[in-house]
Amino acid sequence: MLNKISTAVQYTPAGRVYNFGAGPAMLPVEVMQRAQSEFMDWHGTGMSVMEMSHRSDEFMSIAGQTESDLREILQIPQNYRVLFLQGGASSQFAMVPMNLSQERDVADYFHTGHWSGKALKEARKFCKVNVSATDEKNGFTSIPAPDSWLLNPDSAYVYYTANETINGVEFHFIPDVGDIPLVTDMTSNLLTRPLDVSCFGIIFAGAQKNIGPSGLVVVIVREDLIGKARQGTPSMYDYAVQTGEKSMYNTPPTYSWYMAGLVMQWIMEQGGLIAMEEKARRKSEKLYRVIDNSDFYNNNVDVACRSRLNVPFSLADETLYEEFIARGKAAGLVALAGHRSVGGLRASIYNAMPEEGVDRLIEFMRDFEKRYG
Repeated sequence: MLNKISTAVQYTPAGRVYNFGAGPAMLPVEVMQRAQSEFMDWHGTGMSVMEMSHRSDEFMSIAGQTESDLREILQIPQNYRVLFLQGGASSQFAMVPMNLSQERDVADYFHTGHWSGKALKEARKFCKVNVSATDEKNGFTSIPAPDSWLLNPDSAYVYYTANETINGVEFHFIPDVGDIPLVTDMTSNLLTRPLDVSCFGIIFAGAQKNIGPSGLVVVIVREDLIGKARQGTPSMYDYAVQTGEKSMYNTPPTYSWYMAGLVMQWIMEQGGLIAMEEKARRKSEKLYRVIDNSDFYNNNVDVACRSRLNVPFSLADETLYEEFIARGKAAGLVALAGHRSVGGLRASIYNAMPEEGVDRLIEFMRDFEKRYG
């Protein structure tokens, strides 16, 4: 059993900034302090985790505990396998159709922003893609109503991105697609609220938002969907191979895996997903409140599907973006520039962003509006 993460030292901004970057994102300070204390010598082994053989008893204990904790946090049913793989979430854009579309050569995709767009583009290399719902004509500012979805009953699966980090649109419900396997990219909102895993065929998430540092993607896949890969699928991209090898077909990203395990323990010690959900609600609501009560700031996303984790906003005076970013950085508020594809501003407020960080941002925004509004 791993040692409990100390929560005696609370977050302090001394010597550190509030990082609002979309990913890699902030990690809990307690987790980094724990990793720092174990960096040179993990539990008396005389070596760092990043030096360990991935097949050693020591690392296997880390891997097993991490999976066990994730299963407990998400209440993952026994008929689901959990994989810890390389390639980031983008690898799953190809891995999903490679593994699910052999028997039925068509898949439904909800196109709700940048990342779902990249996923469906990749899927077209392997199967026919039916765009069953999209708000592209309105700049991806809402999620189409379920009664407008054009689902194909012969689809191999239905795919959606649960939270679009760039345009700030989030599904606050699980799409009902009947018996067709539901696949979701939850890179930016997994572990931010309770989730009924049994509703899905596959859930995947890159680690660098709420799980840990970059270099790892977590995949939760229902057992009946394993072993159906298309002919010619590379071994690294075959769910059957990876589950058979327990995510160790080759050397995995061991240190990222270890760090993810520390984050799992931190989440449990904070009160689990109910606590994460409440914290995300409070942080996002107070930030949106400032934006909505101002003529100086604006967010044009439909209120019903605003993201709790990524809040894009614009300024009434477009000439002030560089000034806002520069002054914010001087105040210890960094990475507030919007994605390069859309511009503007964006505050990403994942699990590890303390509420006082959002309070500091709000204070800064009000002061900036007084100066320039």
